[in-house]
Amino acid sequence: MALRFRRREARHLWDIEHSRNALEPSHTHHISRQYNAELEEIRSRVLQMGGLVEQQIEQALAALVKADTALGEAVIMGDAKVNEFDVAIDDACQHIIARRQPAASDLRLVMAVIKTITDLERIGDEAEKIARMAVRLANEERPKNNYAELQTLGNHVRAMVHDALDAFARMDPQDALATAREDRRIDQQYESVIRQMITFMMEDPRTISRALDVIWAARALERIGDHARNICEYIIYLVKGKDVRHTSLEQIEKEILGRRT
Repeated sequence: MALRFRRREARHLWDIEHSRNALEPSHTHHISRQYNAELEEIRSRVLQMGGLVEQQIEQALAALVKADTALGEAVIMGDAKVNEFDVAIDDACQHIIARRQPAASDLRLVMAVIKTITDLERIGDEAEKIARMAVRLANEERPKNNYAELQTLGNHVRAMVHDALDAFARMDPQDALATAREDRRIDQQYESVIRQMITFMMEDPRTISRALDVIWAARALERIGDHARNICEYIIYLVKGKDVRHTSLEQIEKEILGRRT
């Protein structure tokens, strides 16, 4: 996990100048090296926060599947660190706005960072929910399939968050769109889990308690997928200068990225 974060950070540092070229031609080249360093710093800290959030998701799922109380408690405690990142990065962005008065693509970068850390913080909250459930269920009887439905959904969600952060590191709208498309598959998997749990409860009332636990955990994972999609939309906004919230993926392809659907 640590190696993955270091690789992403190294790629991020290498891509800083290249990703700036991907922005609209209206980008203003500022004389102040300190100003550029401040912009690069907030991007780097977003990736550090994202790495921590990825770890929180992975460990929360592991705690649930392995009935590992200690790991679940560690995730719960780790949420405070996620919150610290959120506050610190937001404060840095506010200082840049107040002192530097950014314009054009620089302003979009700051705004995208503010929005991204909000979604990362909420992903951290969802991971904490799963960890708290893991702690509560650790001493109860394990289901025969050892939460297989949650493992499958969780692995897909975790991969989506990872890909969204990689697209952010490269400021790549094409990869961001491809990652955003995965949210539909996650929604389908979530709905499949819900239908399965409802069937179990109808066939055997003794499974109601366990089925409800799975539903709440699946809901938390589905919400993480929604937040990952939001991050992808911010990347497209930053690079293309177009707010694509509440816009269909087909419309984004056709109007923003110039593809035919």
